[in-house]
Amino acid sequence: MADIVVYSSMFCPYCSMAKRLLEGKGVEYEEVSVDWKSGTRKKMAERAHGRTTVPQIFIGDRHIGGFDDLYALDRKGELDPLLATRAG
Repeated sequence: MADIVVYSSMFCPYCSMAKRLLEGKGVEYEEVSVDWKSGTRKKMAERAHGRTTVPQIFIGDRHIGGFDDLYALDRKGELDPLLATRAG
């Protein structure tokens, strides 16, 4: 599994914004769609401590949360160091 995982849905604008932010940072991520495969949203919710909305973002073992959480980390200057410490 990739070091950065974004659980997303096809028509979710917040998913698109999260992916765009990560792409702007020049990092690769694994996108896991919750749209079609049975049980994917349930697995995501288990990893995300019960959160069922998308996106749900993970960097390594750390649950970041949704787009607002990712954006807040970036605004505080905490996202770049977190991305820099991830295994390559």
